[in-house]
Parts: sequence; structure tokens; C-alpha cells
Amino acid sequence: MEDLPMVSVEEGRKIVLDAVRPLEVERVGLVDAVGRVAAQDLTSDIDITPFAHAAMDGFAMKAVQLEGASAEAPVLLKVVAEVPAGSTYEGSLAADECVRIMTGAPLPDCADSVVKYELVDYLGTDGREGSTVAFVEPTKERSNVREAGEEIARGEVAIHEGEVIRAAGVGFLASCGITEVPVYRRPKVAIIAVGSELVEPSEKPGPGQIRDGNSYALAACVKEAGGIPTIYPIIKDDFRALRDAVVLARENHDFVVSSGGAANGDYDFIKDVIEQTGTLMMTLVNMRPGKAQAFGVIEGVPVLGLSGNPAAAFCGFEMFGRPVLRKMQGFSAFERPTVKAALASDKKKKDPRRLLLRAHLEQGDDGLVVVPAKNQNSGLFSTIQRGTCFAVLPDGVADGGKVLAGTEVDCILLDVDEGTIIS
Repeated sequence: MEDLPMVSVEEGRKIVLDAVRPLEVERVGLVDAVGRVAAQDLTSDIDITPFAHAAMDGFAMKAVQLEGASAEAPVLLKVVAEVPAGSTYEGSLAADECVRIMTGAPLPDCADSVVKYELVDYLGTDGREGSTVAFVEPTKERSNVREAGEEIARGEVAIHEGEVIRAAGVGFLASCGITEVPVYRRPKVAIIAVGSELVEPSEKPGPGQIRDGNSYALAACVKEAGGIPTIYPIIKDDFRALRDAVVLARENHDFVVSSGGAANGDYDFIKDVIEQTGTLMMTLVNMRPGKAQAFGVIEGVPVLGLSGNPAAAFCGFEMFGRPVLRKMQGFSAFERPTVKAALASDKKKKDPRRLLLRAHLEQGDDGLVVVPAKNQNSGLFSTIQRGTCFAVLPDGVADGGKVLAGTEVDCILLDVDEGTIIS
């Protein structure tokens, strides 16, 4: 078959994102909600906190009782009660009385301030009920008091629809009385490696054979993106075998990802499979590595056919597969953050495609420096494992056929989540 017109990375991302939508909603327990996207607004059933309380251990009284207090003229108050957390004091206070109070304990109605222990002279006593203690400076009304409803009022939204629930959010929801959270379901992803030369990692390769690393790398990428991967058995270079595997995978998965057979060789069949069983939307992307990218939809299920070269497959998944999975889970950010960094060395740029160099960042004397791996062979996993970013050499042939050391380029951060603000 003939390839579709080549598209830019941005056009390709739009094609894949327009073809998918968030999955249905499921309810999960609080801890299982961490990292997931809330599918509706979640509100509190109470004020948090439901009562004004002491922000620290100390003594509660009315601020007016301490007016004029100083080291030369301390104010002496009798400790008439102790209020630990979980208890209350319902009595009253005379002008020469206070209560000992613990952090989190409700502030008595008869008090409006808390003075922390460290500012109080115990006058040789233990400061407990029955003691007399001295205050050597005034205090302000409502000092060291956390007010009722300070964090959220009853009926207010704690977590908004579309918000990513983080660890602190789990605690916040628990405080709001929410024990189950509606979130978008995690996508089930079928991983299919294609190639007659492939053997399982447990096997020692024979002549002309290589171990299948792509399936496991892609499954790990799926898991990192929040999906649930299933690795299918290796498919030989056979159209019918690949077609049958993809059609079967489509029946009980939300996304099908293959590696191998995305180019135009005699035994490259994934484009034909998509075209003959569904709608083929993309075949070529203006990037290197990963020019050959087959994407389409078969009966509502997106299928992404990646290169068999490890770096090309990884780059393709990062640029197009990961955004698909994020949209399915209700995320709204689809691009990794980028930073500017100076190239550490000259790099050839005679290919008009956008070049994604596997690289890592270092701190130089004048700012960030990006150091591309010496070997940019698209068949290598190791350069990606040891790198932290893609250094992007933009579309087009560079002047003189090279981009000079010191040139500032965009670097896509592979170890930072989408939507993170980088200054």
C-alpha cells in the first residue's frame, strides 16, 4: 500500500488524540485513587475542621486577660482544667483563670487565644491543673487558633473534576468523609511484537535471532503511563497471523500497540492490517527516529504500529502512545515539559526530519548543558536508559549541515510528568 502524506509531530499528536476519548468511570478506594483523575467534583460533608482548635500545645484564655503583661509585671493565672485532643471544656473562666490545652483540642467557648508553653513561666510547678502560671507578654485575639472551616466549608468542592488526585488529596478526601472516588478507568493495552527473528527473553538466540526487548519496554511504558499492559506471544512476519492477533486483541483491550513491521518492507504488514480491518489515519511522521508510525482505529479501538528498532519504538510511544493513554484516563496535559539547554558538542543535521537525540542534562557554568549520547543508533535501549531527555534538533537541514556546540535547543524531559511547570 502507499503511505499517507507525512505529518509533523504536532499533527500526528492531534490525529491520535482526536481519535480517542476518556474511558468510562469506575469507583475505587481512596488509596487506589492516587495518581488518578477525578471524574466529578468531590465535596466535603462537614466543615474542616468542624471546630476552632489549638494550633499548638499551650494555655487558652481571653486575650484581654493578658493586657499589660510584661516581665516586670507578669499576669498570673490559675490552671483550672486540662483539655487534651478529643476532649472539651464546657466551663467558664474567671479573669484570673486559664486552661491547659493540647494541639488539636477544641478551643473552649470561654477562650479566644492560645499561648504556647515556651512563653509561659511555670513558677516552679508542673503547669498542670491546679498550678499557677505566669504570662510575661500580651497576646493577640485568635492567636495560635485554627478556625472552624479553615480548610474547607461543608458542601464546598475539595477535588474538582479533572484534577489529578495526589497523596495529600487522598488524606483531604478522607477528612471530607469520602471513602470511594469516581475516576476514569485505566486502559487495558495489548502489546504485540512482530518479527520472525524474535525469541522470548528466556531463550538464547540462535543464528539470525534476537531477544524481544520491545514488548517489555513498551509494557513498562504503558505501566508508567497508568495503563494495564498485556504482552501477547510473538507474531511471525505473516499478514494473517498479525491480522488475527490484532483483531483478537481489539476485542478485550482499549488500545493495541505493536512493534515491528511499520515500514515498507516485504514483510511489514501492520499498515495493511489496520487499513483492511479499520481506518488507517497516519503512516509517516517527520521525526527521527520513528519516521514509520502506523496509527488507525479498528471498530473503535486505536491501534499504534511502531518500528521494530528499540529507540524508534520508544520515541514513537513517547510521542503518540503515551498521550493516547493519558487522554483515556482523563488527563488534560499531553506534552512533557521542556527546558532550554546548550548543546555540549556539534551535531550533524543533514536530515530535514526533526531529530530526537537521546541525551542527559548537566549543570554548566552558564546554565544547563545537554549532552547527547555518542551513539544515536535507533537499535539501542541503553542510551535511553542512561538519558533523561530528548534533545530536539528542529525540522529542516541546519546551516552547514550541523548544529554547533553552544546552540540552545529544546529538551523534552522524560523524567517529569506532563503539566509540571518548569521555570
